[in-house]
Amino acid sequence: MRTEGEIATNTDRTGVWSLVVPLKPLARAKSRLTQATGPLLRPRLALAFAQDTVAAALACRAVRDVVVVTDDPMAGAALSALGARIVPDRPAAGLNAALAHGERAIRGRRPAAAVAALNADLPALRPAELSRVLEFAAEFPRAFVTDAAGIGTTFLSASVGMELRPAFGGPSRARHLASGAVEIVPAGIDSVRQDVDTGADLRAALALGVGPHTAGSLAAEVPARDR
Repeated sequence: MRTEGEIATNTDRTGVWSLVVPLKPLARAKSRLTQATGPLLRPRLALAFAQDTVAAALACRAVRDVVVVTDDPMAGAALSALGARIVPDRPAAGLNAALAHGERAIRGRRPAAAVAALNADLPALRPAELSRVLEFAAEFPRAFVTDAAGIGTTFLSASVGMELRPAFGGPSRARHLASGAVEIVPAGIDSVRQDVDTGADLRAALALGVGPHTAGSLAAEVPARDR
């Protein structure tokens, strides 16, 4: 494993987990952030969030590969450069359809893969914390992590031979519990829980410490006289 800045890059692709990361076209992504960031910074931040998320995931030793489901050419190129495999969102039928499509793309190549869905807006994600989550997830057929608000979901896993059955969006914690998935609740996984939809979420992620792409996008917005 080699280190670049604060993110360690995993050069050993023997992990057992394949991750699916869905990403809307950047023009529509993270719309609730517009009030806090403005319309120009918002799509740049959406891409930066995804870059930091994918980079951290690929740095996790438990992760074999990351599939990003997106139709955005700019995002696809940037995330492919990090080492992700890009799959077009052919269903174009929303978040859960995109995740199921990504799951099929993974298991079409590797039928015995353990698969997990991961939000694209986890800019503070730490490889070690994701590894802790995956270690817990390996003990159950399906498992999930609730977001920092305690309402939604940032991670959902399916072990070998199990369908992912994603039910993301809105109060998805309750839906995933009702579906039989086990909630993962160990201490020390704040970076896996902290997704970013609002200005308050962004401030919380910054307090945890965001990755270099998000930090760089925000720094570029600071007027030169304030630097």
